[in-house]
Amino acid sequence: MPLVKVVKSKQIKAPIDKVYDIVSDLGQWQAWSPWLIMDPNTEVNVVSKKSYSWEGPRTGSGNMQITGESQNEFVNYDLTFLKPWKSKAKVRMELLEKDGGTEVQWQMDSTLPWFMFWMKKMMETYIGMDYDRGLNLLSDYAQDGKVHSKLNFLGESQYKGCNYIYIKEECTITGMPESMKKNFEDLMPYAYKNKGMRPHEAFCIYHKFDAVKDICIYTATVPYDELPVDFPSHYKLGKHESAKLYTLEHIGPYEHLGNAWSTLQTMIRSKELKIVKNYHPFETYGNSPKDTHPHDLISRIHFAVK
Repeated sequence: MPLVKVVKSKQIKAPIDKVYDIVSDLGQWQAWSPWLIMDPNTEVNVVSKKSYSWEGPRTGSGNMQITGESQNEFVNYDLTFLKPWKSKAKVRMELLEKDGGTEVQWQMDSTLPWFMFWMKKMMETYIGMDYDRGLNLLSDYAQDGKVHSKLNFLGESQYKGCNYIYIKEECTITGMPESMKKNFEDLMPYAYKNKGMRPHEAFCIYHKFDAVKDICIYTATVPYDELPVDFPSHYKLGKHESAKLYTLEHIGPYEHLGNAWSTLQTMIRSKELKIVKNYHPFETYGNSPKDTHPHDLISRIHFAVK
């Protein structure tokens, strides 16, 4: 059967004994789990610090048990999935005191059913992204006692559309934050100095997001009511059509936005949402990072739905 291996690590600014206490106590996993944050209706049964099970409409069902540990060094887990399909995995957390904090390495070894061999690379990529999300949440929890990522399921609404100016870009996913920063720093000064522009309603359209190939194609946009006469030649003009949207709001640093995107993708896979495929999802912003604490940043992700 195809072997699946994932290894992710993160430096956490918290003492090693504190991090160890968290990862060796399954009763605390609910606070920072990258899967449970997506599904508030998941039922979790904590049998003890060493064992728990779960069942939810998006997370499926399964159980996890601690099978071995060494104080401030490692914790081993047996992970069993029952739904959406049966599988087992060996999971390990390794801790290393480093640079005044703790380096955490999260590992998983598992297999896929033979008929899913073609999904091996995709599964390693997406589980790896889940582990990255989880390590970011664990970092929050270990440092501050809570995670700084909240999801509000705003549901459906009617969007009237708009005209906009834009810059379209292709970049790596890892380079996307810097790329977007560059493009919006180009667009926003122009938008603020010209009447008829709506800079406070700037948004980003995602045309392609291929995590396996590390490719993202997006459009950075600013809506307008009336186009200024001094329109720069390197900007393009676009039109966003009206649509029925499903919106998920995220409150917290942009580094946690993957929690919202992963939730929506899970909802699509579980057929909770029936999306309009040729209407690309987009992201709007409720406040500005220039004058807002990262913990209070508001982002909203919208998918057109049938």
